[in-house]
Amino acid sequence: MRAKIVVLSLSVFLGATLASAQDAPQAAPQNRPVDYSAVNCSGFVTDQRVPDETRLVSGEQSNYKIVFGRGDYVHINRGQDKGVRVGDRFSVVRPVKDPTEVHWFTWQEKLLRAMGTSYMDAGQIKVVNVQPKVSVAQVIFSCDYVQRGDIVVPYSDRPTPPYKDASNFDHFAPVSGKPVAMVVAGKDYGQVFGRLNTAYVNLGTNQGVKVGDYFRIFRYQGSRAETVAQERGYQYATYGFGSAPARYEWNDLPREVLGEGIVINVSRNSSTMFVTFCSSEVFAGDYVEIE
Repeated sequence: MRAKIVVLSLSVFLGATLASAQDAPQAAPQNRPVDYSAVNCSGFVTDQRVPDETRLVSGEQSNYKIVFGRGDYVHINRGQDKGVRVGDRFSVVRPVKDPTEVHWFTWQEKLLRAMGTSYMDAGQIKVVNVQPKVSVAQVIFSCDYVQRGDIVVPYSDRPTPPYKDASNFDHFAPVSGKPVAMVVAGKDYGQVFGRLNTAYVNLGTNQGVKVGDYFRIFRYQGSRAETVAQERGYQYATYGFGSAPARYEWNDLPREVLGEGIVINVSRNSSTMFVTFCSSEVFAGDYVEIE
């Protein structure tokens, strides 16, 4: 009997302790930075010329290797004559274009052209041997394969800004009154985005954007900018499934706030946005505003 009372008392004590711990204020989660790979493999769009005098021209086992990856030795067309030294680090980038040339929304091609040229981040290399007119470098970080003709530019650290707690996301956030633009395209020609995806937005330093800023992503009901067929007036009437007593245009109804993303790279007229939270899919052609 005495043993049962002891066990019961211990159970009550542990239960009370657990309840007290659960009721106590919890420490706010630490703001953690965006992952290094996400930042350095995000790609970018710029209307400024990327110096392309330094190129990756070949590599070891070139008789059968058409591409090179992490750990491979590659050759660049700069050596002692151009001041290259052992230990120099470079980023490898490549201009890219969607091979399908299919437009997701009406103004996509025009906006992309105004933003500039799209570049992918292929990886990073480090010089291990310097010769008079060429150098040997090793691929030390890979986002994708590198290949002959890729552009090699001096490496520079990209900031890894911390992102905020998504539990504070406001699904009904009011209009910020700050510059508005669109989600124009995405990494690897993506047109649909979710959490931890990368997208390109036509706002940049010319509009006051800087790394670490947040974009709020939203959509208007009634928009028919998508190239896919859309029924006119679907926001207030769908044949056979009811209709409102009045016509409502896109600016008569509340906007749908979809999510938010943090700026991890920025040029004059474009930003690279890393989506940190979304309540549903984000599509090219959706809108953003600076928070």
